[in-house]
Amino acid sequence: MEGRRDGFFTRYAGWTVRNRWYIVGGWLLVVLALVLTPAPPSNDNEIASIIPLDSPALSSELRSIQEFGFPLSSRTAVVQRDPAGLSPYVQAESVLDGLAINQGAKLEWPLLGAIPITNSLPLIGTSSERDTAVLTYLFMNPVSSFSSQQDAARRYIDEHLDRPEDHVVGVTGSVPARAQQAALVGENLPRLELLTVLAIIVLVGLTFRSVVAPGIALVCSALAFVVTTRLSAWLESLAGITTPAELEPLLVALLLGVVTDYTIFYVTAFQSRVAAASHWRDAVRRAVAVDTPIVGAAGVTVAAGTAALLAAKSEFFRGFGPAMALAVLVGLIVSVTLVPAALAVLGPRVFWPRSTRPAGRHRTPRPAGLVTTARGHLARLHLVRRLATRRAAAVVVLACVGVLGLASVAVRGLDLGVAFSSSLPSDNPVKVASDAASKAFAPGITSPTTLLIEGAKVTSQLPRLRDLQTRIEAEPGVAGVLGPAQNFTAQAFDVVLAKSGNAARMLIVLQNDPLDATAINDLTALRDRLPALATASGLTDATLSLGGDTALAEGLVTSTEQDLYRIAIAGIAVNLLLLVVFLRALVAPLFLLASSVLALTASLGLTVWVFMGVGTTDGLTFYVPFAAAVLLVSLGSDYNIFGVGRVWEEARTLPLREAVIKAVPESSRAITSAGLTLAVSFGMLAIIPLSPFRELGFAMACGILIDAFLVRSLLVPALLVLVGPVSGWPGPHLRGSRGRGDLPGRNDSSHSIANGS
Repeated sequence: MEGRRDGFFTRYAGWTVRNRWYIVGGWLLVVLALVLTPAPPSNDNEIASIIPLDSPALSSELRSIQEFGFPLSSRTAVVQRDPAGLSPYVQAESVLDGLAINQGAKLEWPLLGAIPITNSLPLIGTSSERDTAVLTYLFMNPVSSFSSQQDAARRYIDEHLDRPEDHVVGVTGSVPARAQQAALVGENLPRLELLTVLAIIVLVGLTFRSVVAPGIALVCSALAFVVTTRLSAWLESLAGITTPAELEPLLVALLLGVVTDYTIFYVTAFQSRVAAASHWRDAVRRAVAVDTPIVGAAGVTVAAGTAALLAAKSEFFRGFGPAMALAVLVGLIVSVTLVPAALAVLGPRVFWPRSTRPAGRHRTPRPAGLVTTARGHLARLHLVRRLATRRAAAVVVLACVGVLGLASVAVRGLDLGVAFSSSLPSDNPVKVASDAASKAFAPGITSPTTLLIEGAKVTSQLPRLRDLQTRIEAEPGVAGVLGPAQNFTAQAFDVVLAKSGNAARMLIVLQNDPLDATAINDLTALRDRLPALATASGLTDATLSLGGDTALAEGLVTSTEQDLYRIAIAGIAVNLLLLVVFLRALVAPLFLLASSVLALTASLGLTVWVFMGVGTTDGLTFYVPFAAAVLLVSLGSDYNIFGVGRVWEEARTLPLREAVIKAVPESSRAITSAGLTLAVSFGMLAIIPLSPFRELGFAMACGILIDAFLVRSLLVPALLVLVGPVSGWPGPHLRGSRGRGDLPGRNDSSHSIANGS
């Protein structure tokens, strides 16, 4: 079996060298064809990319619209505020303008209606301000795009609030905030790409002391990005799905990082063999033959791991999974074809201006794999030799597990939010308007929650409805409630009492930002209390349901937490299966995967500590821990395959301990270089001025650095030495390792390696 596999990859290596120019030309034609082909139209349904269509909160809103004709939960609001006080005439005119829309004024699609409220009376909110603000809720057709809703809000301001004395601060709400998030992503994406490219040039250039090697990584990454984005657009159009706005920066980081990693693996393999080869093309063939199965298995593992997001029920995660898996597969195909072809074209010029020459016919070849005698390589070699005893390995394992376990403790305090307005920069217009509304009313005023009360002739039970409203107002986290207790709502405006008599509704304003973790937790507690509150008010036969942004966010967070188990089981199963298949062992994959999970929990623990402990965030954005989990475990398996794959190759002819001593210095050098590049690539996500990208960038960069510098360079080699040849059970790789080579005092091979003989 080994011979057949080796024979296949040897033939593949020869094929890539012979057909190098055809491969380069073929990829150029593919890119040219994709660029010249018109891109399909995108699906302009931003809501569907994040809100689960089977959400109970959404069902409640739809029933509310059926009963009342328009929603009470607005996602767009116009804010007027003057801290010195708004003129009573301005307040009155603003209120009349809003009410006129509901009483037959000509409406322009998608505007359906408006409800203005002022802070002249302490009806709602916790602010001490009076007569300083008017907030007008604009109700939009829910099937309209974000851009059309934004245009409608601007038209409303231009037509009704265009005077200086109106003191319009701006437009806020979840729809404007989501639109601003997408705009900020688009504005900062070119800067993200440029700085990531510059970082790759510097890091890869320093790794190989070359100006050519970074060019290979960048050309391959750019080609993979073009192919991925075009294919994703076509698949999105054919499937009729909408990918989240957060996806493109993540694809940039993932593609640039992964393709650069695989480039580093190939170039490192070529570098370690070129000085021992009689001709540099022999070194290319050998490097490609040895590294392609490792790179291929690593890439398939990452792609399959990211595809585990398909196990989720949430459309948001299901939109992430296929796109990331496609990106990794495209990057893998580019890496295993174009990178070897580039090496076959350029040869030792890859290391220019540094000279790396083959041994040639008249020079004594140095053993392959032992030619990198740089100071850093020797330092790694001596470190591995010192750790290659069971006692030292046990100490390293205990120390690493202790450090990672300590870093993981904070993950117990993880809380999740959705964070639209609160994620924006402080000077963003939507954020400024949101802050103004919070000061004038309460933070929850920008996206209030609708309580729908359904029951036969429920509107005839006004005293009980008012009692329920009073009880809800007294609940923790509630800033105020608008409903039947206010006299003006009892008039026939069909706002809180349905004409059918079978439904009533209340507008609940929370004390905290409506999409942050604290408000979501407050609403969860209120939902649990509602049946008891309704019973205490005498509404025993009524059905109560919640709608609005906080209710939708609560459902999204709940479904995300439920998806955690499905994603975790699928991701761990996929990564474990592929590790077992590649390593043909059962024991090693178990502790290798456990080390990846430990690195993940340490990364998330540090992220929670930095953003929720040291920082002021009350919860991480709901998708950050799960995207980080899938990517970090998959990338950890990627590095497992590369590092342990090298050990397995050496263990064919050497005892395991000596195989570790020989393989780990070279593989750890490549892994740390690749890990640093990948960490910087993901860390660059923090350039986008939105809190979710700062959180995800930190979690990914931290996790990759932990994985590359601590887990793969120290913990995994120590585990291999500590567990010994049993690591390969029941496969054939390490059978010859049992016995003499794994005794603690045996170091003949390590002695010869250290001396370069």
